[in-house]
Amino acid sequence: MSSERPRIAEPAPVLAFDDADTACDVIDALALAPFVTGEQPWSRSARIERVRPGAPLRPDGSRLMRVASEDGKESILATGDGWTLRSVRWRNGSADVEVTAVSDEIAGSVLGEATRDAAEEPPEDETQVEMGFWHFTPQGPRRRERTISSESWAEIRRNYAGSVAAAMDRLMAVTATEVTGRLLLLHGPPGTGKTTMLRSLAREWADWCQFDCVLDPEVLFDSSGYLMEVAVGVGGGGCDSGSCSCPDEHQKRKWRVLILEDCDELIRGEAKRSTGQALSRLLNLTDGMLGQGRDVLVVITTNEDVARLHPAVVRPGRCLAQIEVGPLSQAEATSWLGSPAETATLAELIAARNGDAQITATRPATATGFYL
Repeated sequence: MSSERPRIAEPAPVLAFDDADTACDVIDALALAPFVTGEQPWSRSARIERVRPGAPLRPDGSRLMRVASEDGKESILATGDGWTLRSVRWRNGSADVEVTAVSDEIAGSVLGEATRDAAEEPPEDETQVEMGFWHFTPQGPRRRERTISSESWAEIRRNYAGSVAAAMDRLMAVTATEVTGRLLLLHGPPGTGKTTMLRSLAREWADWCQFDCVLDPEVLFDSSGYLMEVAVGVGGGGCDSGSCSCPDEHQKRKWRVLILEDCDELIRGEAKRSTGQALSRLLNLTDGMLGQGRDVLVVITTNEDVARLHPAVVRPGRCLAQIEVGPLSQAEATSWLGSPAETATLAELIAARNGDAQITATRPATATGFYL
């Protein structure tokens, strides 16, 4: 008698739909059905930024089973021998491709063929910089890559006070071999040009750094899973898998710079009491166990005065740079504007140069019957 246990047939999936579902929802369900039943137990997926307009996102010779378009989203379902493919092209120019197959080798091969040459080459314009944007969704952490405009440091240097410009000269010239601390702290009043400075830094460091902006830093440091995903990182010209078979040039992993803007509550003096674990995770990312083996720099911008920041954040050895970005002096503001001016921030000078063309409307004051 055979000692093998009889196989129990898995029930066929039951697909239920109502009038709230769309044609794209039907494609999603049909694409998952072979994986649910176990008929195609292997799955591979990929996300593509800047999809080429004519890219089919499916292998040549595949059988096109369904096509659905809705609200700027296009989904297709295609099949072949032993595999099923679903691709979704989004209105922002990105796409998701997912393949299920009877073997991992087939899934990988089909995915590679479907995504080969599907992405446009990054622009060669020096004024354009590739930047990633992280945010947390109901489906987990997501990263989107966008091309942003950036002026060179030489073009914007005059926008900053002399001491700030001198410090930034040194920072702009830093290379990967010269990194000491893992934290960059830019602090100062609103309107002084901190974000503009970071865009220029991304351009100057483009050869050795990948810049990512975290849109929800309060969520990042409140979720260990989200933090691990961001800390491990994606892209940047390198691979995190030890079994990677990419060409040699893909193995040259860039440093990663995480930008956390306006993190006042996270790093101010009373943060240990109010945010507790979040501050500890930030410090752990910069020079603790989490940061070990990862070429990660963290940039924090804040409007707080440095005297109000938590001492653990600004302690010696942790910061690669700590720069207070303030207004221009009267002489510097006058030189920038080309006419007499008082001490002013960059935003104030730009408004003055442009004639302060702000559109405003205020409601007429209403008498209260009291002396105020």
